[in-house]
Amino acid sequence: MAWKMLPAASELFPALVRAGKATPPRPPPPAARNSPSSTVHRHAPPPAARLSGGAGTTTTTLVVDVDGALLLSRSLFPYFMLVALEAGGFLRALVLLLLYPAIRCCCFCRRLGGGDLAVRAMAAVAFCGLRARTFRAGRAVLPRWLLEDVADEALDAARRAGDDPARVVWASAMPRVMVEPFLREYLQVPAAAAVAAREMKTAWGFYTGLMEGDEDCEAVRMVTRKRTTTKTAASAREGDDVDVVGFSAGGSVEFLSSPLASICKEVYVVSPEEQSKWRRLARRDYPTPLVFHDGRLAFLPTPLNTVAMFTWLPLGAALSILRLAISLAMPYRVATALHAATGQSWRLRGSLPLPPRNGSSGGQLYACNHRTLIDPVYVSIALDRPVRAVSYSLSRLSDLLSPIGATVRLARDRARDGAAMARLLARGDSVVVCPEGTTCREPYLLRFSPLFAELGGDAGVVPVALAAETAMFYGTTASGWKAVDPFYYLSNPRMCYTVQFLDRVDTADVSGDGKKAASADVANCVQRLIAEALGYERTMLTRKDKYLMLVGNDGAVAAPPIRSKLARVPTCIRLFVASCSLAAHMSI
Repeated sequence: MAWKMLPAASELFPALVRAGKATPPRPPPPAARNSPSSTVHRHAPPPAARLSGGAGTTTTTLVVDVDGALLLSRSLFPYFMLVALEAGGFLRALVLLLLYPAIRCCCFCRRLGGGDLAVRAMAAVAFCGLRARTFRAGRAVLPRWLLEDVADEALDAARRAGDDPARVVWASAMPRVMVEPFLREYLQVPAAAAVAAREMKTAWGFYTGLMEGDEDCEAVRMVTRKRTTTKTAASAREGDDVDVVGFSAGGSVEFLSSPLASICKEVYVVSPEEQSKWRRLARRDYPTPLVFHDGRLAFLPTPLNTVAMFTWLPLGAALSILRLAISLAMPYRVATALHAATGQSWRLRGSLPLPPRNGSSGGQLYACNHRTLIDPVYVSIALDRPVRAVSYSLSRLSDLLSPIGATVRLARDRARDGAAMARLLARGDSVVVCPEGTTCREPYLLRFSPLFAELGGDAGVVPVALAAETAMFYGTTASGWKAVDPFYYLSNPRMCYTVQFLDRVDTADVSGDGKKAASADVANCVQRLIAEALGYERTMLTRKDKYLMLVGNDGAVAAPPIRSKLARVPTCIRLFVASCSLAAHMSI
């Protein structure tokens, strides 16, 4: 890896030095040099009448400054920090944090080109050495935070340009791989609309950390070419004109000094005072619902938040080992009290489920929504008795550290999986199953697999509604190292699980040998009960949909061999393995 990055490193620092020289802003493209200077309007977004095109055959093209107008945040540092940490690791994120004072000084010299130098420096640290083919942070991680930063008024102003998407150009100082997936997939920007963002240069399949120049941006060349062609054709027709309007806010000097701004006939810049009154786009108004996202951080890594995270990280790692030791060595009631003293709490909403009325001698099946890998642990704590958990895929380390014993693995074969769960229920075990098949962080429920509905028998199925609250780290991942998922959850300074047992659902009439009801109807009923209890929205999305979006595969992994005596491993050995694994991950 190191020898592949040597050519990129030799080019990186001279390029940054050349980009940071205090020179006047780069002149506009040749086609726009002789155009009159742009007229700047303050305090208001472009009016609808201005974007309609006016008289004649004039068409108005709107250039939207994504960083300055669409996003309420005035700093791009958190988004580059997300790339550095989620795609690169803690060491890369620490380097970027240590460079923040120098980046901040560059931002103070915006009028001398320092703003662009700051963006290039952050991109160099965040991207240098990352494999281009596997980079998915722009699609899986960033949209969740970018959507929360979108201004409702700015998005509404951008939509006034009319039904023709070719009349809108979305400009950003961030690299294309960071901003384009968010615009295309979540703001529903069609392919006909241009995205004016620079590309990251690559060498041998790795990002070099260098960004292309403004003159190399395809969208800038396209708008310039279109303006020149239209102007030449319009010179023969009286009353026609070329009209390009810019939209920015907060005094975005970077946008006003860019080539796109020099092409604009008028630029509407909303004042910071007016922008401070704008509202964030509500979740219900997202053009595309945010159901899936990846990444470890449960907070936006602003400079202050990032400092707090690195300060807490050593203590959090030690605390996760301590909490794990308490869970493995103490009874439920004692462990719960000790966990609460360290900030790990849980609460029971409602009451415990009543035994089945028909006096069934078999075990009880619990169907819950899936938030983290330790969902069955909290069901067991709430019931104050051990349960058996079934799962499609679980790392050996997580299975080794489970305080409720080894997990029963499913093979995604309907007949074999049904027989395995039926054996557990027949011998009187309490079985916890997550029919979604994968975790979902947002307030949505994925489609419930109907297999569990066919196994409830006379005892029925007890739906369990679970909600998990975290302060710093998510305890799930789609693309990271799944073996350390429990450690991330246990290293939070504060977290809380809510467990709610719902009314039993009768499964005595479920089809499968001449029965009356369909198992899919029962599964949908359980999904609806849990969604109503939590206030979540139901979907028909599946595990495959999640992994295709976040990772690019269907999420199927080969299950490791089952070790039946896993729970008999001494606690001290299990804790030693946990400490070694956590230390290895932190060093990465």
